[in-house]
Amino acid sequence: MEESSPISCFHVLVVDDCQIDRKIVEKLLLKNGMFKVTTVDSGKRAMEVLGLNEEKPESPNVNEFKIDIILTDYCMPGMNGYDLLKVVKEHDCLKFVPVVIMSSENNPQRITRCRATGAEDFILKPLRISDIQRLRSYVGSLAPASKMGTKRKVPLDIIPESNGSERRPRLAGVAVA
Repeated sequence: MEESSPISCFHVLVVDDCQIDRKIVEKLLLKNGMFKVTTVDSGKRAMEVLGLNEEKPESPNVNEFKIDIILTDYCMPGMNGYDLLKVVKEHDCLKFVPVVIMSSENNPQRITRCRATGAEDFILKPLRISDIQRLRSYVGSLAPASKMGTKRKVPLDIIPESNGSERRPRLAGVAVA
């Protein structure tokens, strides 16, 4: 496992059996300046980084590296990118982590199957800077609000007023001051 960490916002797990492809993707991600990158050479190693142990599928160490997005090659020996996608999306602690599949093969059936299983995107290799820039938009888009740690501001015109003298509208049982 190789890890590069500039001052960044999002931790990307890059999974690809080809060392050259891993290095290219890593350099593109680091050049963007928004990513911390961990690279592995197989789906099995990705499972280890994600804390998924086959003997203990509900391990307390799931996603201890705090991976924000997974970028995986589709074609790999052993566990391919689609199999990794299925495992991630079926796991309660990981199902909100966006998974982007990359492949050098433009196979419409494969793309449809990956998207139907929960892939955020299917990117054709070689990756371009525009592909890397899109990754940022996927991070946090499906995460629970508590993970994000930010507060949403609700415009006052959409907050209903109460009928009584109380001026504190309620949203989902929470008082808004």
